[in-house]
Amino acid sequence: MSTRRKRYREPATLPDLWRPVEGPSLPDAPVVHLVLDLALRVGEVQLASGAGAADVAATVSAVAQAYGMPRVEVDVTFTAITVSCHRGTSAAPVTSLRVVRSRGLDYTRLDTLEDLIRRIAENEVTAEEAYAELDRITTAPHPYPRWVATAAWAGMAASVALLVGGGLLLALSAALVTALVDRVGRLLNRRSLPFFFQQAAGGVLATAFALALYATDLLPGVRPSLLVATGIVVLLSGLSLVGTVQDAITGYNVTAAGRFVEIVMLTSGLIAGVALTLRAGVQLGVLTTMADPLPALISTVPLQLATGAATSMFFALASYARPKALMVAACAGAVGTTSYGLLAVTGLNTIVCAAAAATLVGFVGALVSRKLRTPPLVVAVAGMVPLLPGWTIYRGLYQLTADGDPAGLSTLVYAGGTALALASGVALGEFLGEPVRTGFGRLERRLAGPRLSGPLWPTRRRSE
Repeated sequence: MSTRRKRYREPATLPDLWRPVEGPSLPDAPVVHLVLDLALRVGEVQLASGAGAADVAATVSAVAQAYGMPRVEVDVTFTAITVSCHRGTSAAPVTSLRVVRSRGLDYTRLDTLEDLIRRIAENEVTAEEAYAELDRITTAPHPYPRWVATAAWAGMAASVALLVGGGLLLALSAALVTALVDRVGRLLNRRSLPFFFQQAAGGVLATAFALALYATDLLPGVRPSLLVATGIVVLLSGLSLVGTVQDAITGYNVTAAGRFVEIVMLTSGLIAGVALTLRAGVQLGVLTTMADPLPALISTVPLQLATGAATSMFFALASYARPKALMVAACAGAVGTTSYGLLAVTGLNTIVCAAAAATLVGFVGALVSRKLRTPPLVVAVAGMVPLLPGWTIYRGLYQLTADGDPAGLSTLVYAGGTALALASGVALGEFLGEPVRTGFGRLERRLAGPRLSGPLWPTRRRSE
């Protein structure tokens, strides 16, 4: 019986299978760390202001690329940004992480940051200069005193009251209770109370104030339902609905899930405060009557146009926007409110009207933001605020708490669908407007002629 001799091959050595891949030419290590930290801090300000994760990732990559690091990987979650600089297979990548701990609306800070990003992309500032300027931007105080923001929230509530068909007395009452809610929220925020309970406290104050006016008959011309609905719109206006939908559409599902949970929790806090107060009013014998459905917004075109513009302008002012941005926000609110009213009188569904109006706002905002040097987020959020479904939310809560009608759940779902239509419409409008804006930008650059660009320091090839 013959045996077959097995043949063994010597294992291939590492050089036979693998060759080192040289990475891109990078600046010195201290500059690399400076640029990565600069890019992370820029992304942190954007993410804290409610920008979408895709926009944050694109900005971080653009900042790194502008300073000589073309191959970076960016990962954005709800609370952290990670960036890794690839240096080939012969050197370990440089990775940095930054946690986003605080969130807030300061559109002046965001506007100044957008200008810095533009100058970075056009190679007008060095990395050291950009880092120093970013430090000044993030540490600068708000452009307006706190009482200006409180007055702006009160003005926004008065505008919303007029927008939903209330009179002057209702507008003044809404302004008063909103100013009270803002000051109480400010006090609770200093005590580091979670935002869930701050929203609940706001809902309790707004609803209790309305029930007190109704029970004492001090202002018989004021409809408590509209007063509560106005407070709901004001308390919902600061939520990052647009950024959440943008993250879900662009594939940043983890970030979208985190933001969605935050919105649900804050909205639940508001709903809990309103519902508990309404139920307490029923137990105490203060039972309000459900008002008739709101009339179409087109009922008085000039008034609705003016109140929609005023609502968005006051919201931008409460978010510390610059005077130029205030005018842009007012125009966005006027466009959104007017288009919604025109569609409403045709008999279209409320959700369809909201989606169409928000799409128009997002499209116009994407076009004018580059020319007017205004962040698109300011236009999108401000234009959407007058259309938030505060009245529908109140109606659903009243049906559940005062009437005991299970149909209130479907009303609340309808309100959620309207809010989703607004946010997705804005995102769709920005998506449709982006190619048009890019085409205009290319045309401007072609007319301006070629310009030189390159790294802002002498680069040298890494030694073999």
